[in-house]
Parts: sequence; C-alpha cells; structure tokens
Amino acid sequence: MYLELVRKVADVIDKNGNKVKQVELPLFFSYPVRKDLIRRAFLSEFTHSLQPKGRDPMAGKRTTAESFGINLGLARVPRVKNSGEAALAPNTVGGRLTFPPSVDKKIEEEINRKEKSLAVISAISATADALFIKSRGHVFKDSVSFPIVVVDDIVGLKTTAEVEEFLNKIGVYDDIERVKEKIRIRAGKGKMRGRKYKEPVGPLMVIHEKNVPIIKAARNLAGVDIVNANDLSVIHLAPGSHPGRLTIYTESSIKILDSRLSKRLVV
Repeated sequence: MYLELVRKVADVIDKNGNKVKQVELPLFFSYPVRKDLIRRAFLSEFTHSLQPKGRDPMAGKRTTAESFGINLGLARVPRVKNSGEAALAPNTVGGRLTFPPSVDKKIEEEINRKEKSLAVISAISATADALFIKSRGHVFKDSVSFPIVVVDDIVGLKTTAEVEEFLNKIGVYDDIERVKEKIRIRAGKGKMRGRKYKEPVGPLMVIHEKNVPIIKAARNLAGVDIVNANDLSVIHLAPGSHPGRLTIYTESSIKILDSRLSKRLVV
C-alpha cells in the first residue's frame, strides 16, 4: 500500500516563547498512527527490560518427610517421622509449589526491525496531533501548536527555575502542575520496595546532544523526561502503549530523527 503524505510545517520557538522561523518537517510527522504497531513495539521493549523470575529448586523440599503408608486412617502425604506433621507435598504448609516460576520461561516478546521502526515513526506522528495528546490527559494552552519545535539553545539551560520559566513561556507548564497534583502513594507492597509513589507521565524533551546542562536542570521537574534523539523509542513516546505524549523537539533533534528513520518510511 502506498501513502500520499504531505509535509507539515512547524514554528520554531525560542527561549522566550517567540516564533523565530518555520521549518519543514520530515514526512514521518504525517504518517498514520498505527496503534497496533505501537502496542507490539511497546510490549517488546518492555518485556526485554524484565528480569526472569524463578524459584530455588530445593524450596519446600528440605525435609525428611516420608509417607507412613496405607491402612493407618491417615492421608498418604509425606509426614515428618517424629511429629507426624505433613510436609513436602504441594498441598501442605511449607511444601513445594506445584508449578513454580522458572527462569527458563520466555518472557520477551519479539518484533521485526521494520515493524519496530514503523512503530517509532507512528508514535512520533501522534506527537503532532493535538487530539492524541489531549486524549492522554495532557494539559496545555490553546495557543500551542504541534509538534512543538524549539531552538537548540535550550539545552544550555542550567537551573530548574530556568526550565520552568521556559516551559511556562511555550505554554506547557500546566502539564507539570497536573502531574504534581496527581502524584499518589502506591497501593500494595510496592511501598516497601523502593517505589512508594506513583507519578503520572508529563512532557518529554527530545534533544540532540548528550551531557548538556538541561538534563540535570530538568530532572527534578515532576513527570519530565529528557532523551537523546538517537535513543528515542516507543517506551518514551507512548508510555503504556498509548500514543500522543506531549513532546518538545529541538531543531537539530528532528534532523537526527530524519536521518535515522526516513529510510524506513514506506510511502
């Protein structure tokens, strides 16, 4: 199937929130949003990050219990010789599990390279559609146009206050306020395992350089993530496999994405 895609044009915004020029976007910003591909790619990347879970092969078996035999008016489960307490069997207290988890279980979902690339393209396309972004629950001012493209100089912002001021000027700081209000304590035992709080997803910033000041300046903002354009994936663009994350691109990061993904685009 061949698609007729039209190149979109985006305004480039400076640190003060002013439009300084316009740039022509790569074709993948106009690509159809394929939710099925995005979900497949998300599950693949997510499951590859999971640690295999297993059991000690001797769990529940460290006992001398043996069955007493028949004709004693007792169930023929293994029992400890002195106390007569049932042990070892799956239906006994402290016994082994019937089918315990195994580290040999294959938990990684596989996906073809071309499908994965098209999923990233599709997820990027969703960041240029205000309907998808609103459906994810993001909050922004009516004056914001998508995709949001900013000048490369923003990577030099050194303090959290400067990043907050910048996000406020481009009209997306309300989304960080939304995240702050919805941070809550996790239900269940996860509170004891280093993940006490659940935090919604906020804006994503795609930059073109590594080890720049804005990475440290923005890491204390609720819900904000920063990723290099070379490392951008469906995990960042569509958390939970839901496309349409509020995303801010630097001008040079779009050029990196163009050289990285345009060869995969089928039109």
